[in-house]
Amino acid sequence: MTHHVILGAGPAGIIAAETLRKHAPADTITVVGDEREPPYSRMAIPYLLIGNVDERGTYLRKSATHFADLGINLVQASAKSVDAKGRTVTLDNGQTLAFDTLLIATGSSPVNPPIPGIHSAGVHHCWTLEDARAIMALAVPGARVLQLGAGFIGCIIMEALAARGVSLSVVEMGDRMVPRMMGPTAGGMIRDWCETKGVQVFTGTRVEAIEPGTPLMVHLSNGQKVAADLVISAAGVRPAIGFLENSGITCLQGVLTDEHLQTSVPGIYAAGDCAEAFDKVSGKTIVSAIQPNAAEQARVAALNMVGRKTELKGVTQINVLDTLGLISASFGNWEGVAGGEQVELTDKAEGRHLSLQFKGDVMVGCNSVGWTEHVGVMRGLVEGQVKLGSWKATLMADPTRLMDAYLASAQGQGTWSGAADERRR
Repeated sequence: MTHHVILGAGPAGIIAAETLRKHAPADTITVVGDEREPPYSRMAIPYLLIGNVDERGTYLRKSATHFADLGINLVQASAKSVDAKGRTVTLDNGQTLAFDTLLIATGSSPVNPPIPGIHSAGVHHCWTLEDARAIMALAVPGARVLQLGAGFIGCIIMEALAARGVSLSVVEMGDRMVPRMMGPTAGGMIRDWCETKGVQVFTGTRVEAIEPGTPLMVHLSNGQKVAADLVISAAGVRPAIGFLENSGITCLQGVLTDEHLQTSVPGIYAAGDCAEAFDKVSGKTIVSAIQPNAAEQARVAALNMVGRKTELKGVTQINVLDTLGLISASFGNWEGVAGGEQVELTDKAEGRHLSLQFKGDVMVGCNSVGWTEHVGVMRGLVEGQVKLGSWKATLMADPTRLMDAYLASAQGQGTWSGAADERRR
């Protein structure tokens, strides 16, 4: 009997397991997850911090017998190593699993910056349910909270902390907030917005040391010291693939996959935040750690694991962020490409910014702040690689005419109709 082993019990692992069961009702399926909790979504943790859901609300599947009913075996352990030739996985509980097909869906792990005192009591990541419990105990109204990092995940955590009524400071090494998603103007506007909402923001600043104690004393590179009852380290994540060293499976930034999500070893696949897949917009392989990608990669990988040849259509580079009520979005090559053209429109008084990037007559990326009405259209133009023709010049003159350009260009080419549906809603 065929045995499918899945490493990782997050959204990618669970969707893959369910897809396998649907198409291979008699096969054996084992999912290995390293947390004590039932499989849950990390993306729900901010909603738990705010109080919109309880812990059960973070669970990926609500029935306590869901996995048993499907005949999916759940094992609580971490993978220590993979023997690709011998087709076995060694777990940290001493168990060895033999597999016919393997899916690596171990996701990401938080980065620990090399800061003296980073492991002090009162310093936490915001990554697991265990982290969330510790944060909720300390992030009471009026508590002094310092957050290290103002990237995409950091801004989502910041929103949840602000809703808890804490006194919040944020420290970001980059010269602006969300520097991997936003250009200088957009990132600066988000910082200004946060400050008007009562958040103290230090950009272009490093945490140099954290002095243990009650309160913690945080030393900043600008010479200031900030007292904190809680420090949250949100300095980024990296693919959790250390256990693959010497496995024979090719890894770059993540586990390198082909269009079928298969790795360099036949029968071994990868999906989600740990997978490096081809992005047709940028023309290179990327790790795009967002849940829609994890779900689609898991589905495609699982179909290939049961012999149903399926190709991944591409990797979506989408970031839509709500920062204390200010909506910003980033798609594709928002920084632009060599030899490309760009146009920007900024209305700081209205809190609106739009930046469009072109290669020839194709829009390859964009940034927006406070410009919510065109988000679907921006995605459609970038992902659909729509040839704009003469509409490119129109957008260079007036970037707000995105909807007109989309309707005129994309519909004629029969690409991604979803954006046009927005207009009809």
